[in-house]
Amino acid sequence: MKTTIEVKDHSVSGESFRLEYDEQLHMYVTSPKPSQENLPSYYASEDYISHTDGKRSLFEKMYQVVKGITLSRKQKLLASYIPNKGSLLDIGAGTGDFLEYVSDKGWNASGVEPSEKARTLAKQKNVAIVEALPETSNGYDAITMWHVLEHVYNLEAQLVWLKNNLSREGALFVAVPNFESYDASYYNTDWAAYDVPRHLYHFSKKSIQLLFEAQHMEVVATHPMKFDAFYVSLLSEKYKTGRMNYLKAFWSGWRSNQKAKKTKTYSSLIYVIQHKESL
Repeated sequence: MKTTIEVKDHSVSGESFRLEYDEQLHMYVTSPKPSQENLPSYYASEDYISHTDGKRSLFEKMYQVVKGITLSRKQKLLASYIPNKGSLLDIGAGTGDFLEYVSDKGWNASGVEPSEKARTLAKQKNVAIVEALPETSNGYDAITMWHVLEHVYNLEAQLVWLKNNLSREGALFVAVPNFESYDASYYNTDWAAYDVPRHLYHFSKKSIQLLFEAQHMEVVATHPMKFDAFYVSLLSEKYKTGRMNYLKAFWSGWRSNQKAKKTKTYSSLIYVIQHKESL
């Protein structure tokens, strides 16, 4: 395992950052870590796709189509663990599509999104969304973080908050990229899911397990996000060669998913996490 990897911010600043390996937790940490005041500037791009409903290019149109498919899959996954539905908090709700979808399915859903631009778009969909996490709650039946944990500024504080605000019988759903996937090794420093410095942490299956065990919580299941291998490969091709290279990206994504059938190291994984006492 490399102790340090140098990665470029391809999408906004062009700056280089280091990924420093944490041997104890088997994860990488982005360094130097931007200040909380400066970090928003690294999201200031029209191309930051999760903060827009844009359909300007073929890539954005494909993203929106895939997003529609995954909304249904995510909701069904939640319902398989919490059949009676109930209260749901979506952290990093973006433009509110998931909130809108699950609300229509009967969930009492609300969301948190720090980006004012994304929040404005979400509010047009008549969903309940605020800028910051509530200090306390009565305990949510479900908390979702779809590609958000890697962005949080204070990881330990976030984990403590999750433990304290998930109901005893509830379930937490955390989706993050996996640096042990085939596409990560294939694209190396051009792997788009490193996305420095917006991604402050880079997780493996082991690191997620250890981090939540420290909070007396347990990963009860993992589920692949197979579309992510293709999406990340497309961006990685752009970073590597200057253009999308759709055929090469499709091949890389397909190979990543095929290899992961045996290794279970998909490009991105959804972790289902519960309190140990509730098991």
